[in-house]
Amino acid sequence: MKRIIAVALVVSFVAPTGLLAVDGHKAAYFGGTVTTFAGAKDPVEGKLDTSNAEALILTAEDEPFAGQSLRIPYKSIIDLEYGQKAGRRIGTAVATTVLLGPIGLLSLFSKKRKHFVTIGFNDDAGTAQVAVIELGKEIVRTTLPIIETRSGKKIEYQDDEARKSSR
Repeated sequence: MKRIIAVALVVSFVAPTGLLAVDGHKAAYFGGTVTTFAGAKDPVEGKLDTSNAEALILTAEDEPFAGQSLRIPYKSIIDLEYGQKAGRRIGTAVATTVLLGPIGLLSLFSKKRKHFVTIGFNDDAGTAQVAVIELGKEIVRTTLPIIETRSGKKIEYQDDEARKSSR
């Protein structure tokens, strides 16, 4: 019975954090002023295409936006900013403490990081827009230099930690 309760606790603490995290090789539209994903209550996860030489394209995979694309022409980009949000793995620490006892508290020393690029650009009508895109940890180091090079704009880093992690 104790084992069933422990498994239930692990699932209840770990599952929600896993659902909120962006897959390491994907990206998510986190917010902004563009109307492509208007009405989205949660980040819209999808595939980020950097192979197109003219535009950065995020194609949604989440319902109800599946198949819709946010297209940001590189020549219309005004500014770029990159930053991170770090947080402790509280749910993991609680679950491992239940399973392993006090040694499970060691997981409090690990951090999870979310990587965000904020892109200011002009849409086709010439209106200033902004898109905040969360990048999966596996694509940060390749995506940022591509956007910087193709747009001709330098990325502004929120802090030194962000600058180090992008290199």
